[in-house]
Amino acid sequence: MTERTTVRLPNDLVRRAKRKAAEDGSSLTALIAEGLRRVLKEPQRTKRIVPRVSKARGGLMPGIDLDDTARLVEMDDLDDARKLT
Repeated sequence: MTERTTVRLPNDLVRRAKRKAAEDGSSLTALIAEGLRRVLKEPQRTKRIVPRVSKARGGLMPGIDLDDTARLVEMDDLDDARKLT
């Protein structure tokens, strides 16, 4: 048995979904149904991943001034440049 329902989706998502369904030789309805089946089939994640927390102490490195944002950006750019060499 099938049920008719209305969903509100962003226009760009509908356009992309219709294009994908056409490429696959399918209908938008079939594409949505398959997507829902996949999402509902996935096991629920019960384990929460907690990022490691630094135990460092002592505050900022010498020469770091949080009020001088231009200098902080410059230092960040220099670090990025060093990684390229």
